[in-house]
Amino acid sequence: MKLKILVGSMTGTAHSIAQAIQMDCTELVAQIDVLPMDGVGVSEFDAPAEDLLYLVCCSTYGSGDVPDNASGFYDSLDLEPRFLGHVRYGVIALGDQCYPDTFCGGGKKIDTRLQDLGAQRIGELCCLDASSGNEPAVEAVLWCRQWLTQAH
Repeated sequence: MKLKILVGSMTGTAHSIAQAIQMDCTELVAQIDVLPMDGVGVSEFDAPAEDLLYLVCCSTYGSGDVPDNASGFYDSLDLEPRFLGHVRYGVIALGDQCYPDTFCGGGKKIDTRLQDLGAQRIGELCCLDASSGNEPAVEAVLWCRQWLTQAH
């Protein structure tokens, strides 16, 4: 199985989390690629591969929005809709519980769009709270290791 991590980030935290997963989960999958969402669209999913799993790792920006580098990807899911029933994915959403109405909004918005197009989410969302005092990369790696076992 291969894992492709699609990263939406403003400050680099989501990218750091993706890199930690890439380094710490190598024995669980054959290959892990980290792909920033800059310039990525729904066509990323056009070549179905049975052994490919996607992980969206996305921060939240502003009033619960996706970060700037993920806006083109997010919009393309709406502007170029297609059935994504062959896509299996998970979501790590970053947010701050100090803003309960928009907590993890970026990741949740992408998750909703993917589900609307028929993509199959594996497991529950991993919602990381910036105000928790916990190390987000450690939490994400622990979640991802368990999530990958569900995906097999």
